Amino acid sequence: MKIAVIPGDGIGREVISATLHILQNLDLPFEYVYAEAGDECMRKFGVPLPDETLEICRESDAILFGAVGETAADVIVRLRQELDLFANVRPAKSIRGVNCLYDVDIVVVRENTECLYKGYEFEVGDSAVAMRVITRRGCERIVRFAFEFARREGRKRVTALHKANVLKKTCGLFKNVFYEIAKNYEFEVNDYYIDAGCLYLVTKPWIFDVIVTTNLFGDIVSDLTAGLVGGLGLAPSANIGERYALFEPVHGSAPDIAGKGIANPSATILSACMMLRHLGFGEVAEKVERALENVISEGKTTPDLGGNLKTMEFAEEVLKNIG
Repeated sequence: MKIAVIPGDGIGREVISATLHILQNLDLPFEYVYAEAGDECMRKFGVPLPDETLEICRESDAILFGAVGETAADVIVRLRQELDLFANVRPAKSIRGVNCLYDVDIVVVRENTECLYKGYEFEVGDSAVAMRVITRRGCERIVRFAFEFARREGRKRVTALHKANVLKKTCGLFKNVFYEIAKNYEFEVNDYYIDAGCLYLVTKPWIFDVIVTTNLFGDIVSDLTAGLVGGLGLAPSANIGERYALFEPVHGSAPDIAGKGIANPSATILSACMMLRHLGFGEVAEKVERALENVISEGKTTPDLGGNLKTMEFAEEVLKNIG
């Protein structure tokens, strides 16, 4: 199997190196092909996402992505559009040893190609206008994806977040499609306005299981759920389409700590676990995830979680725990 690897900028390179250190010691049938994208790529080649990188992605079975800086919209958003990665899956699960207010296990399923992130913006006089694009097809496939994910993972409840009381056409369409498709599944279902949903996520997050929502709302809410479990350093994600799949940590390139070797690679390692499951290596993913949780619960962490391990030292501890 061919894995496209895009380290990107800043700590992206460091967390990718740490994650590959683990993967390459697990006897997996993977060929890793490196590709460039991001700010540094822009400086070297004049474009943040070269055609060659896109071609490597299209020829691969999966893509493992690090982080990019100022060119993020031109890289990751474009990759989602070009490869039609319509489903963004972001788990937020409490880990023993991490200081959290609640014990939660929530998955946010976010539509990934529509909404305001289409980038349709223009100026009218002294005003700026952005167009929000919500299609029936986009709603149907992300809602269906959320229900299929919930069924596959043995989840019990699917919640839609929207703002249909104000955005009557766009969010109204999303809400209507949600309940149309829900009739085909035997789950507990409900919906909240996005503002109320954020309130409940902070005050009683245990009422949520799988959340499905539109692109912009999902971007915001999934960072909120990451905050519930210890921050972006523990937040993995998958971008999945009908043909391609890209896996990335949620955090950015963190230029303030880049090069210091102290970045937390947990989100990238967990993203790699999502990749392993996607490719059919679920047992290996379980071993890696369990080892990471063991290491963190033992207090062997990077500085962001109160420890003193370097990025590669943490990866080594995880590898040793896999044993």
